[in-house]
Amino acid sequence: MSDQTIAAPIDDQQERGFSRYQSFLIALLAFTQFTLILDFIIMSPLGAILMPSLNITAGQFGVAVSAYAFAAGISGVLAAGFADRFDRKRLLLFFYVGFMLGTVLCALAQNFHVLLLGRIVTGIFGGVIGSVVLAIVTDLFPLQQRGRAMGVLQTAFAASQVLGVPAGLFLANHWNWHICFVAIVGLSIAAIAAIAIAMQPVDAHLKLQHDSNPFRHLIATVGQPRYTLAFLVTTLLATGGFMLMPFGSAFTVHNLGIDIVHLPTIYLVSGLFSIIIGPLVGRASDAFGKYPTFAFGCVVSVIMVLIYTNLGHVSLLTAIVVNVLMFIGIFSRMIPSQALMSAIPDASQRGSFSAVSASVQQLSGGLGSVFAAAIIAENPDGSLLHFDRLGYIVVATTIISMIAMYFVQKPIARRAGRRIV
Repeated sequence: MSDQTIAAPIDDQQERGFSRYQSFLIALLAFTQFTLILDFIIMSPLGAILMPSLNITAGQFGVAVSAYAFAAGISGVLAAGFADRFDRKRLLLFFYVGFMLGTVLCALAQNFHVLLLGRIVTGIFGGVIGSVVLAIVTDLFPLQQRGRAMGVLQTAFAASQVLGVPAGLFLANHWNWHICFVAIVGLSIAAIAAIAIAMQPVDAHLKLQHDSNPFRHLIATVGQPRYTLAFLVTTLLATGGFMLMPFGSAFTVHNLGIDIVHLPTIYLVSGLFSIIIGPLVGRASDAFGKYPTFAFGCVVSVIMVLIYTNLGHVSLLTAIVVNVLMFIGIFSRMIPSQALMSAIPDASQRGSFSAVSASVQQLSGGLGSVFAAAIIAENPDGSLLHFDRLGYIVVATTIISMIAMYFVQKPIARRAGRRIV
């Protein structure tokens, strides 16, 4: 192994915590995820501003949101055969530059068609970044540390809530929504520079490659029977998540009766709690088990989704409390599920497995978003009809995913000599 190659993680590191480089790397990857997640989730809170600005319907907005997911899903499948054939740092830089260019298109959009094109380009490149990041984390962090690593990564989601979304809404309310994407482009340039200069190559997996044909490598990954159930769980989790998210701001403003100027407050407070929740959930999943933490998150999610989707006009405080509790459920599912999924593939197939899994997630999410747009309808005052039906579907997918995840973790637990991991 060359000096430039990052060594595989050593199990005895689990007691010593993260090394200095691991701490730096996870912070850099979290910042990368911050820009990626912000670009995606900013569409939801901007919906109440963007739809009248471009004179588009809720259905068209749903298409713009799902376009990212479909493009990401297709590109992930196409990239999966090559995902384990290159230094992961170079892959990350390549797709990150493409993601930035797609965001530039969004910033310049003056009509629905240019915005749609921007979301497609952003999805083609951005959809692969998440899988590359997960493969890097899996390469460099042992399973006993991955809960904490995933918890830190998920603070990117929280930071986007605390810093990105409120700042984006402030800029959109005081100037225009284009500025939000311009700001993301600036942050992406800074992240690209940091990765290029400070990140070391991640290429130890190249020594494990035996199949020189990318197509055969992809087929070998997809054809693994033990991966099928994991992909099913990913499908269920993504379908439920994407059904509610795109219409969250419109539902909050028009159905819950929260003034649009208070939207940043809801995202700010929810994000602040998420910054605390994410690392705690990561530590809990390492200490008490990934699956028990996941099951807890599923139970909380079921309860809070049923409450949230059946709310009428409420106070700002009630809306904030409900959102915070929902995020507890979301994080308690997301973090341990990612840690569990990372332990499934062989080292030589981590990149392709992550890419296929990300594609399944994005395609399922895109279908969920389109399905949700077909179920809900708008009243003349802008309020949404049938939002409660989406909640019932999300509850059903959550319960099924909790049962399926038990069987996903069984072979991992068996290798660890436990009943549940």
